[in-house]
Amino acid sequence: MAQRGIEQEKLCCSICLDLLKDPVAIPCGHSYCMNCIRSYWEEKDQKEIHSCPQCRQTFQPRPALVKSTMLADLVEELKKTGLQAAPADHCYAGPEDVACDFCTGRKLKAVKSCLQCLVSYCEQHLRPHYESPAFEKHKLVDPSKKLQDNICTRHSEVMKIFCRTDQQCICYLCSMDEHKGHDTVSASQRIQDREKEVKLLQREVEAVNHSADKAVRDSEKIFTDMKQQIRSRQKTEVTHINKLQEKVEQEIADLRRKDAALEQLSHLGDHTQFLNNYTLLPRLREASDSPSINMCSLSHTEGATAAVSEVRDKLQAIFGEEWSKTSLTETGCCCKYDKRRLILISDSSTLSCF
Repeated sequence: MAQRGIEQEKLCCSICLDLLKDPVAIPCGHSYCMNCIRSYWEEKDQKEIHSCPQCRQTFQPRPALVKSTMLADLVEELKKTGLQAAPADHCYAGPEDVACDFCTGRKLKAVKSCLQCLVSYCEQHLRPHYESPAFEKHKLVDPSKKLQDNICTRHSEVMKIFCRTDQQCICYLCSMDEHKGHDTVSASQRIQDREKEVKLLQREVEAVNHSADKAVRDSEKIFTDMKQQIRSRQKTEVTHINKLQEKVEQEIADLRRKDAALEQLSHLGDHTQFLNNYTLLPRLREASDSPSINMCSLSHTEGATAAVSEVRDKLQAIFGEEWSKTSLTETGCCCKYDKRRLILISDSSTLSCF
């Protein structure tokens, strides 16, 4: 069954994709319907070049077309077997599809477009591009309806050159005319240049992300250490103040007991008893200066807040001034920035809390 399928395929015209009608064989060996190849050559008569649609071999003068009785008999035999199958409906091109430019009648969907031929091909008509050495250098892409956008509207030539001076695609005749003397490169070279620039930009993005992540990690460590210092200093100061508070409270209690005892002695009428009881009272410790809270601790915390605000202001200045210089240049397309600006740990931004 597979062998019969191959046989049927060989008896199909590569122009209309149907079984051969009045088959003719041209000098290169390929076969076509007589009307199909005649119509194809008549379209090319203005250029006086007659070629095979599949292998592109040229003939001069135009070959005479003679019906091949052997091929005609094979086609009739194939028709009798009932093996001929029409393409499925989903193979035909719809309004939104790219149609094969080679198909006659109802057109099939194109599977590839050729940037050299500026033609879209269905699977059958694309085969010569894979089989013939003449098409080896042809660039095939996904089917496109915009192939004509590659044609110069002035000279009707394929635009294969990019003018760097005017930043546009041009054809060869344009480069010799109004774009003469301009900085030009091939379109393929321009694509390669832009691809390199994209890769360079990707590396720049990775570098920026790496530097930013490092700056975030370093800044988080700085502020974590700073908070630990503040909490440690807080604990030390609170402990010191609590001890002072206990000392003052103890002195107040002693004074109150002494005051109560003196109050009782003041009511004694016997002076001798007063003197004896007075000598038994505990002696008060020498008065000391009233303890005071050192307000320097509060100023230190305020200084830490001011230092943080200063760092914030410096960062805003850096991001506002330096990063505004980031630009894309047409020649290098490089991001211009100083990754060192992302590093927070520096002599000017280190926070000294206490």
